[in-house]
Amino acid sequence: MRVALADDSALFRRGLATLLEAAGVSVTAQVPTGTELLRAVSLDLPDAVVLDLRMPPTFTDEGLVAAEQLRARHPSLGILVLSTYAEVAYAARLLETGAAHVGYLLKDRVEDSESLCDALARIVAGEAVVDADIVRRLLGRQRTTAAVDQLTARERDVLRLMAEGRSNQRIGRELYLSPKTVETHIAAVFSKLGLPPSSDDNRRVLAVLTYLRGG
Repeated sequence: MRVALADDSALFRRGLATLLEAAGVSVTAQVPTGTELLRAVSLDLPDAVVLDLRMPPTFTDEGLVAAEQLRARHPSLGILVLSTYAEVAYAARLLETGAAHVGYLLKDRVEDSESLCDALARIVAGEAVVDADIVRRLLGRQRTTAAVDQLTARERDVLRLMAEGRSNQRIGRELYLSPKTVETHIAAVFSKLGLPPSSDDNRRVLAVLTYLRGG
């Protein structure tokens, strides 16, 4: 796997590069800003980029702006945004750029090379990866929409694991459910949230976005 990095902290950037390279990942670029990341990717397209949410000059949403531009130019490029805080609105904005090849994780997670590389591999393969803290905040917020209120406690458990990118098999193991029961719960979630089958969208991610918008 080939990955480009963007973070204004040279120490964090170099540490992340060392972590990835030790795990067998090739780091194609290490830059401090979103603008420089766009330039580096245009010269040498990697499999994925890892970028900080807040970078110069305003330290607000430069990472998301760069992610949106990269998504427009390279739709199948894996994009993993890292943040110090679990900011639900920013996670929703990232996912709205597309329901595949994206991820939003807290910086604390990158200390574990195995988890980071697993997240990157899933993102490159076309999945969406959302930090568990974001999912917990999202599912714990007060809901007002009738569709969301229709979900049972078990369906919420299934949705939480779906949002974390877990497969049906993994959901079954964690909740002690049979594969058929997991499929039944997922079908019920999609139905209650008004998400019909589609060849273009990842309904698991769209289910999470429905929660975000309804909170």
